[in-house]
Amino acid sequence: MLLRRLPWTVVSAAAPLPFHSSNGVFTPPKQLTFSPSSFCSTSDLHLTHHPDKPEHEPDNRRPQHLKPGLYLVGTPIGNLEDITFRALRVLNSADVILSEDTRHSGKLLHHYNIKTPLMSYHKFNESQREQLVLRRLKQGEIVALISDAGTPGISDPGMELAKLCVSENVPVVPIPGPCALVSALSASGLSTDEFTFVGFLPKHSGSRRKRLMASAEQTATQIFYVPPHKLSQFLEEGSPIFGDTRKCVIAREMTKYHEEFWRGSLGEANHVFSTRLPKGELTILVEGQASSKVEPPSDTELESELRELIENGESLSTAVKLVTGRTSATRKTIYSLALRKFGKQLEVEDDLS
Repeated sequence: MLLRRLPWTVVSAAAPLPFHSSNGVFTPPKQLTFSPSSFCSTSDLHLTHHPDKPEHEPDNRRPQHLKPGLYLVGTPIGNLEDITFRALRVLNSADVILSEDTRHSGKLLHHYNIKTPLMSYHKFNESQREQLVLRRLKQGEIVALISDAGTPGISDPGMELAKLCVSENVPVVPIPGPCALVSALSASGLSTDEFTFVGFLPKHSGSRRKRLMASAEQTATQIFYVPPHKLSQFLEEGSPIFGDTRKCVIAREMTKYHEEFWRGSLGEANHVFSTRLPKGELTILVEGQASSKVEPPSDTELESELRELIENGESLSTAVKLVTGRTSATRKTIYSLALRKFGKQLEVEDDLS
């Protein structure tokens, strides 16, 4: 493809982007214009810099198109480059940023030179913070909520605040971004047609076993968040429930330098990680149970069940209802069989009575 090269002010997406920083990490430019034609043709996407605009524009803290409300902002799960222009704009424009760990989030804001004040918001104080945050929102402020990594409210603080805002008719705006479960699933090699996100398992052993047993019966891919120090516990408890041969994927340090996707069976994982303690938060995916086609019961089997119920004094309609509830056959099939086999018998009994 031929590209028309203009002065440095026009940059083709096929060429290296002139985005630099002292530590080699992507830093977005001040002004980008996306050519609409690039989305409706095979031409390259062009980013245009406007030299006639001032190099350092004033810090416009409240753009007119950013409405007051609660903004749930997805942040990187490891690599600082994994953040959107929109997320940066919202964080820079907000009146306050609610943060799970202000020291951790401060590094992200410092990297992108965002000066918005932080307020701690985590599982130990969220119930106390809710009313304060709600008052500020009702006063027309823009409040951004971020977690340590990923999307707020997904196994992280934010769900209760979002529910409260919805109940109070306060706008809740999602700002899409990284999410560990989606990243792990997309690269897992397991089925993505249907999946169940379980998240962190309960602390109580009985509740944990009950949850694992429920997951083991599902045909959908099961996704868990597991702290590294609980990996052995998960594998020891999960292997006998799911079965040693069930495929699994253990994803760790995603988007980071030491990113790893371990693939094998649960039995193999139990053996490998019995002597190896991985670092970093883990996302574990277990393949769903193989779906087995349920054969419908034969007419002989249905007739036998109907006969037993009718001989025990059940009416024809009741017998049909009971058999329908405990077999995979349709009610229409069972009722038709019941009339054919027992209809005349019941008519004679009615006449005698």
